[in-house]
Amino acid sequence: MNSNGFRLISLLLISILYTTSLSAQPVRLQTKYATVTIDGKGFITSVRNKKNGREYCPKGLTSALMSLYAGKQYLLPQQAVYNPRQHEMRLRYPNGSEALVRIDQQPEYLKLKLLSLTNRENVDNIVWGPYKSTISTLIGDVIGVIRNKEFAFGMLGLDDNTTGGPPSEGDLSFMYYFIHSPDPVKYPLPAHLKEGQTFSIGGDGVNDVAFYSQPEEYFRMNYGNGAKLEPAYGATICMHSRNRRKEQMIRFPDYPDGLDGKANSARYQLVTPVEADFIGSAIALYACPDSLGLHTIEKIVLAEGLPYPTIDGKWIKDPSAYCPDIAWYGPHDSLVAYAGRLGIKGVQDEGWGEYYPNPANPWKNKKVSFSDKTGMSIPAFGALMKQHGIRYGLHTLCEFLQPGDNSDVSPIPSDSLAIMQRTTITKDLQPEDTIITVADTAYFNEFGGWEGNHTNVLKIGKELIEYDGITRTPPYTFLHVKRGFHRTTRGSYKAGTTIVKLQPNCYRGFAPDMHLQDTYADYYGKWLTAGGMDYIDFDGLESCMYQGHGHYSFKRFFRGLFDSYHRNGGKYLRVMGSAVQEGSWHYMSVCNVGGGDHMFSPVKNKWGIEGKDMRYVFESSYFPATFGIQGYQADWSLYDAENLEAKSIGWNATYMLGLNQQTVEASGEKEAIFNAFRCWEEARAANKFSNALKEKLKDLGYKFHLEKAAANIYLLYPIRENRFSEQRCSITGTHISLQNEFAEQPLEFSFRIMGPKGTEVKGVTIGLSDNTVLTIDKPLRAGQHVIYKKGKLCVADHGRKPLELLPAKEDLRIKKGVSDMVVTVLHPVQDDKVRFEVVVPVMGAPVKF
Repeated sequence: MNSNGFRLISLLLISILYTTSLSAQPVRLQTKYATVTIDGKGFITSVRNKKNGREYCPKGLTSALMSLYAGKQYLLPQQAVYNPRQHEMRLRYPNGSEALVRIDQQPEYLKLKLLSLTNRENVDNIVWGPYKSTISTLIGDVIGVIRNKEFAFGMLGLDDNTTGGPPSEGDLSFMYYFIHSPDPVKYPLPAHLKEGQTFSIGGDGVNDVAFYSQPEEYFRMNYGNGAKLEPAYGATICMHSRNRRKEQMIRFPDYPDGLDGKANSARYQLVTPVEADFIGSAIALYACPDSLGLHTIEKIVLAEGLPYPTIDGKWIKDPSAYCPDIAWYGPHDSLVAYAGRLGIKGVQDEGWGEYYPNPANPWKNKKVSFSDKTGMSIPAFGALMKQHGIRYGLHTLCEFLQPGDNSDVSPIPSDSLAIMQRTTITKDLQPEDTIITVADTAYFNEFGGWEGNHTNVLKIGKELIEYDGITRTPPYTFLHVKRGFHRTTRGSYKAGTTIVKLQPNCYRGFAPDMHLQDTYADYYGKWLTAGGMDYIDFDGLESCMYQGHGHYSFKRFFRGLFDSYHRNGGKYLRVMGSAVQEGSWHYMSVCNVGGGDHMFSPVKNKWGIEGKDMRYVFESSYFPATFGIQGYQADWSLYDAENLEAKSIGWNATYMLGLNQQTVEASGEKEAIFNAFRCWEEARAANKFSNALKEKLKDLGYKFHLEKAAANIYLLYPIRENRFSEQRCSITGTHISLQNEFAEQPLEFSFRIMGPKGTEVKGVTIGLSDNTVLTIDKPLRAGQHVIYKKGKLCVADHGRKPLELLPAKEDLRIKKGVSDMVVTVLHPVQDDKVRFEVVVPVMGAPVKF
């Protein structure tokens, strides 16, 4: 046989081998930590831990690698052909579509990207998943990750139009409670509840705090749709990408339909198109040890060019970058001094109230206030804050465009306000006319928007018109019409002219559409840099939901904001907001929502319901838990204040310390508290707290005191408080049993009268186990303290500032174990509402680190 013959045979063999390699055979893909198997139909059949061989796919269940979504129906793949040379897989579907997906095996993740799709005319979305798994301890519904103590399984969208969850009306999820115990032994479910059961959140429609109504750990708040509990086997993760060039009519509810049998505020909304398509949609699929989950995400973010904000050289998602901020109220005289002494660099100025954007008057002619001097402009004050190394910003209502406060609403409304409905008028309309007939009712009969307010406003040309209802039979006529609403000008319009209903926000204003939103993203970037600000609190982040484009709207807004901010000379932008969504996760440093005891009580050492719910939501998605705004209290003890720092470090939680000069200066322990805060913040910044120490700090049975022993060496003391609140006043004596698990030590206590303002007791005695009796033979008003510390006894005001020193032994001690205290009022108390509180702290031996 000649050489040509051998060449032909060789080519034939290669062709046979190549064809075989392209047949519908199982494909085994792998990363450093896991192997993923896809069968010949295009379904994931295995996700296995490479270290121990554990299988995380539920037995007997598979997951489509990529589905099509057409007419609210899923189309699953029927055949998968993999080309290992090109790293491409062809997926064939029952409608004749063929998808070409590139699969890149990176060390930490698999990158999946849709390159093309045939017969796509009726396909609305492509869906990555839902991918089934046996993992379900932590449901990271915000970013789409499910976790247990051993492993994490999740995905990240690699382009803005690939967003969390399956396709849905409005492409968002909703807040609701679901039953899920993260530890069935520690938190067993009662007999009347079962895993996966759902309940409506609380709420009275006015007070956000009432949303959070279930204190038990097995009541979990759902916040997103990137991951979902599936009690039958575990949980799923999912993302999708939509063809946003198609106009769509959605029915969008503020809360899920039918939960608890309650009504909801769903409204129909016309979603106008934008240039965004699913071709090019890509995800990073990762499975790794949970301890490396955040590190793996960071690797993906850096490799794929996703947003990567840093603070002081650290990625904002790195727990070592977590730190508290200041929420400032009132005159600004002491702001710089307080921030410097506390060691806190970020300041949100709450004194301005809620800032509503208005390009026509960006600073609203307002000034930063001082007690004894002329106010300072925001740009000048921002420049001053930069000189002192302080990240400064304002509390804003994101994209809430309010009539009378925004030039895009009145007196000449923009043509790019978000809409809900559209039709045309059927008769010419003159300025004096109040009868407006239209071609159809559409859904104009629904009042307000999906948040349930009653704002019904039409726009035609440059005129706004208020109305209330529409007739149900022809000629379709708007009812209770008010022309020229919000100071707009009445106009003349020909039959056939388009008229729309505007999308209202929850404060009876309006919202931009996607194109005007781009303008506001750019506006904020310029506004921040012009004001010398590198911090912003976006309250009202739901304004990125009003357009109906879900997480894509958030991603587009924040990308535009950051691009504008950097283009105008900004560097690090610290972003806080009213909620964390998959679309804002990459950009937001913190989400210090809520506040006070609803989040966490540093005095009582107890999580509030809202704090518990947000802790679970945020932690599950690798985002810092929060204590919200914790207002500095004048009556805090040193240990109360230190507990805020200790618990925030232990739980990797952030918060805003609410400060105003009047309250701080009324604090009797201000100096000690400020010094302690600085000590904690220096140790935090030096990354001194190991995971083992953080576990100790989490313990709600203890508070902690920190001292610096030498350069980079600290001493951590455990504090156990004997706290007795709401004790009745008695002339025969109230007996209190004290516990000291530590060694005998000097006695320290505080006693406080509690009751209606102006009430008092006519003196008390405090008897101790060694037969010592401390006598306070003078009136004590509600709020006043009696404090014994470092051998000194005094009467102090409501802020613990000493008013009068009293005679007492200087060497009183509390023994190890059980001892008694007896509190006796010297005269009967007439008002039964008067109570007292006693706090006796004991301190253990320090841990040196």
